[in-house]
Amino acid sequence: MRHLRARRKLGRVTSHRYAMLRNLVTSVLDHERVVTTLAKAKEARPMAEKLITIAKRDTLHARRRVAAVLQDRAVVAKLFDTISARFAQRPGGYTRIIATGTRQGDGSPMAILELLDSEWYRKKAEREKAKKEKAKGGKPAEKSAKPSEKDEKKKSGKEKGEDKLDRPGKGRGKPKPERAAPEQKGALAPRTRRSAKGGE
Repeated sequence: MRHLRARRKLGRVTSHRYAMLRNLVTSVLDHERVVTTLAKAKEARPMAEKLITIAKRDTLHARRRVAAVLQDRAVVAKLFDTISARFAQRPGGYTRIIATGTRQGDGSPMAILELLDSEWYRKKAEREKAKKEKAKGGKPAEKSAKPSEKDEKKKSGKEKGEDKLDRPGKGRGKPKPERAAPEQKGALAPRTRRSAKGGE
């Protein structure tokens, strides 16, 4: 009987399951938002939240405990420098799971696992703001009346009669050597279908 065996096996042996969850938690803390299956999100969530709680105690022992789980030193540094400071006054509940429907191929229930106050939303807002400003501008920025150095070089090149295709050493403009026609030992009549089949 499976009494007190509430964890999901996720179709993997223990070592594979633990490695997968470590990778998933590393990605969550790095990107602050991950799309995965609902079962994997529910398994990774407590693991991520425990690491954030450990990171609040910024000690050498805490860093070593976190580094034993996470796969990337840069993510460990980010966790202790920015993420733990963000949740300093929050007593748990650092992540959320948002169900997004089913996957098209096999019908698995999908979900988004993300940190609260994720940077992803700030970056998304900045992208949308930049897109709106670009749309408002409409017209491309007018070029200055003073010609740039590149324009002057182009003009001087055209005046000299230089063109990319005419320059030696460039791909398409390189002159190809003429091939000599193959020498024929004897004048042979061209073969026709009838002669090939043994006709006249």
